Amino acid sequence: MRLFELLLVLSNIGLLACTVVFKKGRRRIPVFVASGIAMLVLVMHWTVEGYRVQLAFPYGITILFLALSGYSYFKKTGLPKIPRFLLGLAYTAIAVMLVVTAGVMYAFPVFKLPEPTGEFKVGTQTFHFVDPNKEEIFGETKDGKRELMVQVWYPAQAGTGKYAPMIPDTPILRYMAADYGLPGFTFQHLKYVSSHSYSGAEVNSAQTSYPLILANPGNGSSRFLHTSQAENLASHGYIVAVIDHTYNTFATKFPDGRITISTTDDVFSPSDDYPTSRGNRDKLGKILTDDVAFALDQFELLQSGQIPSDLKGRMDLGHVGVFGHSIGGATAYDAAYDPRIAVGIDLDGGLYRLRDREGLRKPFLFINSESYSEQLKRVMDNRVYTDEELNRKGSTREWEDQVAEDKKLELERMREAVDEGGQVLYIEHTEHLNFTDVQYISPIFNLLGVTGTIAPERASSVVNAYMLDFFDLYLKNQGGSLMTGPDSRFPEAKFVNSLQ
Repeated sequence: MRLFELLLVLSNIGLLACTVVFKKGRRRIPVFVASGIAMLVLVMHWTVEGYRVQLAFPYGITILFLALSGYSYFKKTGLPKIPRFLLGLAYTAIAVMLVVTAGVMYAFPVFKLPEPTGEFKVGTQTFHFVDPNKEEIFGETKDGKRELMVQVWYPAQAGTGKYAPMIPDTPILRYMAADYGLPGFTFQHLKYVSSHSYSGAEVNSAQTSYPLILANPGNGSSRFLHTSQAENLASHGYIVAVIDHTYNTFATKFPDGRITISTTDDVFSPSDDYPTSRGNRDKLGKILTDDVAFALDQFELLQSGQIPSDLKGRMDLGHVGVFGHSIGGATAYDAAYDPRIAVGIDLDGGLYRLRDREGLRKPFLFINSESYSEQLKRVMDNRVYTDEELNRKGSTREWEDQVAEDKKLELERMREAVDEGGQVLYIEHTEHLNFTDVQYISPIFNLLGVTGTIAPERASSVVNAYMLDFFDLYLKNQGGSLMTGPDSRFPEAKFVNSLQ
């Protein structure tokens, strides 16, 4: 809760208390003074912090009290006599509105992202890439070309001015709310959440070049929801490019103002049989993997100067990594077959196109949620779902048997990655969205089970530490201590030593 938000709610509580506690003949001046203070706080809140719809009740209460108390004070006569039961109802309604406001502010806070832990300041800029050789198949018009928005975070010279907002493309927020089945205004306050990056800052000259890492959000997610991970890596000397996979994000805004929303869910149907569903996922996966290859092509052009940019000559394209979350984690794994990519990380994502290729002969790190790790362990233990469990899952035995067969192949891929220097681990008390900045948006997500019981700040620090250590080991030839086994600093990180 921001300072003036808190003060506004407290001043409203004070107003209500003054009205109730002071007798009618003595309340005129105290209520007028308290109303003036509340109005001053309201103006400061609007000026310094900005308006947010979740505070509509305190706004209305403050203005109403000021108007009524001002009338009473300057007219030097009390307001018309109101029946006691009506006053009681009014006071009760105000109290309820303030309680509801406090609850909403708790549920949807203007949060702070964790500060990057590295020595570098962080800059950010966004690129619009168009692939002239690839038709867009998910758009409303079928003759368009595939377009991507890619945001880059990088080590920057000491920045000046304010940090860039976490989500500068605020029109997309209503689509994010719709994706969660909520009213369009629900997430509008996120426009006030700040990043720790300076927009368009100059690349830091401490090093001639920095390794490049490409990142991929999950289905229905966004590049903005990996801001803290990208900032942390950039602060440690990496250039991190997070790809908005068009039509796979909840919304993407292009420079000309167009906004695309997620349509890739349409390729899946609950009526599909399992092979059809798997085939559709593989087809979508190939498009996402191709996006990574195309983005890397564009960064080669940026590096050479064929696309004008301050990043010219500043990327170490001999040391390129990739990571992603959910289907973006599978994209990272699939994209790592590209010989230009040296190493990668999958954050809680089941793999796709498993039957299209031989095993990946590169180090790869798998960091899973506790629940997904339990699912994999069930497959390893050859445990069979009971009829009751199947009913709870809304699944069938045939479907789960086919899932298990795919997971066995996925486990084989993990074993191969470990043999090449990778690792498989999970973070205790985490769920799927603890690997994105969604975990900061609302504690309600914890109640819904999409984030675990672990504190968001702790989940972020553990995941960031292991990601950084792994990339440092293979892209900078340093670090790697966390890859050797359990560490007392991170007891939540559990290594999976047996994948049999």
